[in-house]
Amino acid sequence: MSVLDVSRLQFALTAIFHFLFVVLTLGLAPVVAFLQTRWAITGKEIHERLTRYWGQLYIVNYAMGIVVGLGMEFQFGLHWSGLMTFAGDVFGAPLAIETLVAFFLESTFLGMWIFGWGRLNRWVHTTLIWLVVLTAYLSAYWVMVANGFLQDPVGHVIEDGVARIDDVGALLTNPQAVGALLHIVPVCLLTGSVVMVGICSWHFLRGTPDVDFFRRSLRVAVVVGAVAALFAVGNGFAQFGHLTEGKELALGGSAVERAEFQVEMEALHGPGDWTPPTWVSFTWPLMEISGIMYMLVFFGLLPFLIKNAFDRARPAWLRRFWHRFYVWTLPWPFVVVACGWLLREVGRQPWVVYGELTTAEAVSSHSAGTVLASLVVFGTLFATLAVLDWWLIARLARRGPHDLVLGSDGAGREDAEPELVLAERS
Repeated sequence: MSVLDVSRLQFALTAIFHFLFVVLTLGLAPVVAFLQTRWAITGKEIHERLTRYWGQLYIVNYAMGIVVGLGMEFQFGLHWSGLMTFAGDVFGAPLAIETLVAFFLESTFLGMWIFGWGRLNRWVHTTLIWLVVLTAYLSAYWVMVANGFLQDPVGHVIEDGVARIDDVGALLTNPQAVGALLHIVPVCLLTGSVVMVGICSWHFLRGTPDVDFFRRSLRVAVVVGAVAALFAVGNGFAQFGHLTEGKELALGGSAVERAEFQVEMEALHGPGDWTPPTWVSFTWPLMEISGIMYMLVFFGLLPFLIKNAFDRARPAWLRRFWHRFYVWTLPWPFVVVACGWLLREVGRQPWVVYGELTTAEAVSSHSAGTVLASLVVFGTLFATLAVLDWWLIARLARRGPHDLVLGSDGAGREDAEPELVLAERS
């Protein structure tokens, strides 16, 4: 394999691994904030337990995602120096803002939220988790601004072979960035809902005594999932209006269309293979079918939000069947979102910055062996982190709403007696 092939493979693995963490983080954060808001309003212990239970799963996933994200940042400078030389001022600016503003603020607010249980005023504490949500989605926006520039380079001029920002407004409102963000946000919420439904179903299969707890969780997940699925599918189809001609061919095209496109690109850029690979076309029907399936599933579950309707309307064997279905299909949305990133990135090949910088021009001049060694190291590290993340989440999820880790020092119980807290910790 050439240094270009190995570098592309490493970027693909890093980006996919990182997004698998991000999609669940963005999906769970608003749900946790909503649950805590209900607790702040009602003061009911059940809402506090819901917040702490799902909040601790969110924290584990967030922490693991940070490590993978740092590795991805380093990779741009190490293996794609041509990209940073050509477009560092444009591509790097949104990423710098994301790191310095959104990420640092998000981490600060999250730390205050974690250690503020039982110490801060209930409404101040609730405000902190909403600030975490806001900064998390701001972070996603800045990342998509950077990625949108790669898809459709707007708002810049070329000076001495280097891209400079010329129109900040065009860069920030790039349809490739905004359209993708409007699709990714509901996809993240849908993924979080699927995970919640899967965990609740597992506990129902195990005959949990905490039926009310997981039934409440299930209701929240179903409502969020139904709305998210609707917007995920709708905004996914809406992105067709922003596809470049090359990416349209990545979704499938006749031999005549590909030949005509090749001739046009050769006239503009000279000899070379300018058509995107066709193997990635499988991702679109998979995403389309999955999105519609989830929309039907969640909207089909809405009538069962009525108290005990699920138990009354279905026999026990059918309930067990669907609970098993939700458990076994829990990983599926992660497969689908990985396919989405494959289509977005592979579909614009051979370009890094579409129409202006190819992947061959962007890659660093390392030896293939050096990049392969880093691929093995980072691939092993990221795979280990992914396994550890899911193991920790599964362990905490299996324990149920008892012996919670988050806020375990009497968190949220302003009237708790010190003796009882000490007894729980011994």
